[in-house]
Amino acid sequence: MGFTLEAHIERWPIAGGFTISRGTKTEAVVVVATLSDGSAIGRGECVPYARYGETPESVLAQIAAVAPAFAAGGVDVETLRSLMPAGAARNAVDCALWDFTAKRSGARAAAMAGVGPLKALTTAFTLSLGEPDAMRAAAEAASARPLLKVKLGGKGGDRERIRAVRAGAPHADLIVDANEGWGADIFADMMAACADVGVKLIEQPVPQDADAVLRRGANPVPICADESCHTSHELAVLAERYDAINVKLDKAGGLTEALTMVAEAERLGLTVMVGCMLATSLAMAPALIAAQRAAFVDLDGPLLLAKDRVPGLVYEGSIVHPPTPDVWG
Repeated sequence: MGFTLEAHIERWPIAGGFTISRGTKTEAVVVVATLSDGSAIGRGECVPYARYGETPESVLAQIAAVAPAFAAGGVDVETLRSLMPAGAARNAVDCALWDFTAKRSGARAAAMAGVGPLKALTTAFTLSLGEPDAMRAAAEAASARPLLKVKLGGKGGDRERIRAVRAGAPHADLIVDANEGWGADIFADMMAACADVGVKLIEQPVPQDADAVLRRGANPVPICADESCHTSHELAVLAERYDAINVKLDKAGGLTEALTMVAEAERLGLTVMVGCMLATSLAMAPALIAAQRAAFVDLDGPLLLAKDRVPGLVYEGSIVHPPTPDVWG
């Protein structure tokens, strides 16, 4: 029995814009894949990311290329890995396949993954890169949240930015994300600045192609691989350089590979963070399965949008609740 696989582009405005070291965005552009047998329907959402050579159009083309295989029948989440490379396109299809299988069988995706009943999790809330005064104001506005993720990596001023955020949110735990923005000339100084204000974790401080200089356990604040980390195949090497990895379904190519990554990271003694791109609840829902054993959770995408899809996940402050079946899985 064959299935119909389709995909389309959606645009979701961001509340006020979002800035990292590579630039500013005013909308989240996502691709939604839909898998159907005429009765059950499964959906998956991905974010094409230019940093990895992806565009919405290239993702649509990748999904269209595998649609005939679904029409012929016989594709499951394991065979999908041989049909598509890791990345956003496979994430959308993989998550649609998980959702479709759950809808058709009446089982929950978490049970199929062997994870068990999902629990609500505390997510980080991200502060966009800006001038120190603006970042302090943003931190003050979010100071009741227990975990803040601070975007750094600008052209100078990062020491002042992280101090300003700490002043604005003196009791919150902090994660810093430099998005590859620190060179060797400022690396040691910025590590010391982060240690001074009690930062818990630093994501990808140096460019992916320059991270061979890093050594696991050698820095005053643990370092997490993000842009350097895509699939489980890289983890053995990354375990020599990093203390933690950021598992994102858009990089891994779906929930299937993300679950493999979490298990392998645990085997290697790496701390696990599960993160996201800017997207709606449809993209966050499957990531919540992978995040159940993560030490750090960063699934705040919908909180940064002007509006989320309906139905969506329920957020109570920084607590994100598991999806209901009408959302996903």
